[in-house]
Amino acid sequence: MILFFGTRPGKTEIKQLTGVACPYCEQVGTISVSKSSNWFHLFWIKLFKISNHLIAECSHCKRVYFEDEFSEAMRKALDSD
Repeated sequence: MILFFGTRPGKTEIKQLTGVACPYCEQVGTISVSKSSNWFHLFWIKLFKISNHLIAECSHCKRVYFEDEFSEAMRKALDSD
């Protein structure tokens, strides 16, 4: 019997954080957060989520923030939705 299993990335979701200022350039409304997930699959069917990755980017200064670098305002905006 042959089993096909492994991991693969899921869809990337992008969310704009309105009303949140960039900690570096202090421009308001320029932060967008990308959320991507890795899934375990068996016969190309997603079974369960293995991990999540959150990355935020300012469209004004192009600064990138990883999840452990998020400000409190960024965390609150993500949790409110």
